[in-house]
Amino acid sequence: MILAIISILVFNAIAFFPEKRMNKLEIYSTSIFAVILAFSVDYILEVTFHLYGYFQKKAQYTDLLVTLGIYPAIDIIFLNFFPSTRRIVTKMLYIAGWSAFALFYEWLSVKLGLFYYNGWKWIYSVPIYPFLYLLLLGNLKLVRRLWRSDVSKEKLKV
Repeated sequence: MILAIISILVFNAIAFFPEKRMNKLEIYSTSIFAVILAFSVDYILEVTFHLYGYFQKKAQYTDLLVTLGIYPAIDIIFLNFFPSTRRIVTKMLYIAGWSAFALFYEWLSVKLGLFYYNGWKWIYSVPIYPFLYLLLLGNLKLVRRLWRSDVSKEKLKV
């Protein structure tokens, strides 16, 4: 539980105190997407197939605390500092670095009891993290495209 509390405090401090390159709508919509994605994946892999879980092998409020306290903050940090104007190699290294961090954090979470495996193996996560980060980027691009489209339509109405 200590890792969860420290993670929530640190990740949220990093997410909300530095200057943002994302507007409030982007932060809100991408955070909601991250939470829904986490709940969906956890429901399938944790509840349906019992492959892993948080803390203990039963549903508890602390699972909700972890999902709501950590995933949106990580989403905001990752997207806010994404080097969108840099070369593709830099972007790939950024995603690889975040994937390595996520793998390390998952390993640490298992060692400290925040997370447990019940059929899941750490190696299964290796290809998943880059895919998840690309999904977060794709969602942000969609939000921005929809925003630009709505703003353009508003200009036409005036």
